[in-house]
Amino acid sequence: MTDPVIEAEGLGMRYRRRGGGWALKDCTFTLPPGRVAAVVGPNGAGKSTLLGLAAGLLRPTEGRITAPAREHLAYVAQDKPLHPRLSVADTLRMGRELNPGRWDDTVARRVVEGGGFSSDTLVRHLSGGQRTRIALALALGKRPELLLLDEPMADLDPLARHQLMGLLMADAAEHGTTVVMSSHILTELEGACDHLLLLQGGKVRLDGPVDELLAAHTLLTGPIADLAPHTVVESRTTGRQLTALVRREGPVEGLWETTDPSLEDLLLAHLRTTEGAPA
Repeated sequence: MTDPVIEAEGLGMRYRRRGGGWALKDCTFTLPPGRVAAVVGPNGAGKSTLLGLAAGLLRPTEGRITAPAREHLAYVAQDKPLHPRLSVADTLRMGRELNPGRWDDTVARRVVEGGGFSSDTLVRHLSGGQRTRIALALALGKRPELLLLDEPMADLDPLARHQLMGLLMADAAEHGTTVVMSSHILTELEGACDHLLLLQGGKVRLDGPVDELLAAHTLLTGPIADLAPHTVVESRTTGRQLTALVRREGPVEGLWETTDPSLEDLLLAHLRTTEGAPA
C-alpha cells in the first residue's frame, strides 16, 4: 500500500492573537500521492493555516501532520513574497542556486514566458499577476514532490489563469507531483482536481476522491415527501415541488427525477448548509 503524501490526525491550530479561537480543530485526513487536491471553504475556514502546517511553517497546537521534508516540497503563499529589488533573472538564478541538483530551468522559464516583462525587470515593478508567474516558476522549477498553492490564480486575468492552470496540470501529470491548491474560484477546480478537502468552521467537512464524492450524491426533484433514509445536505421547496441534494443510503425510490450533481453543485450545497450532512 502506498504511503500518503500528507497525513493529519487530530490536527488543531489555535491562534492566541486572534482571541484564542481555533483556526483548525480535530482534523484527520490522508492524501495519497499523485493527486491534485482542492482545499475549499469560506473565509476563515482554516485553508491557509492547513497549508502553512503542511509546509512546516506553523507548529500545531494539538495533533500531528506529516508531509515531505522541506527540500521536497514547494509552497506558494497568497502574498507571493519575493525580493522586490531583485530582477526576474536574478530571482530565477536564486531559485537555481538554492536547489542544486533539483532545479529545472526549462519549466521555470516556460512559466515566466508570456508574462509581458523582460528578464531584467525588477520584481517591485511587476503587477500582481506577473508576481504570481514568478512565484509559480520558482515553485515548479524546484521539482517538488508536493506543491502547496494558496489561492495561486486569484490575481490573474481569465486567459492567464487558463494558460497557467493548463501548464500546472500538465507538469504535475508528467512528473507525478502531488498538488494541494486552495481556491475560491469553483469553476477553476472542475476538471482540474481529482481529490477534495472541504473545510468549514476549522473542521473537515468532506474528504475524498472527487468522483467518489459526486457518485455518492444525487440531486432529487419531485413532490414534497420524506427523503429517509437518505441524508439531506440541502433542500428547497417551490410550491409543491422539492429539490434536494442528498447523500444516498441505498437506491432512490419514488417519483423522483434524479440528476448527477456537478462539483460546483456539491460544494455550494455543503457550504450553504451551516451544520451540514455528515462527511
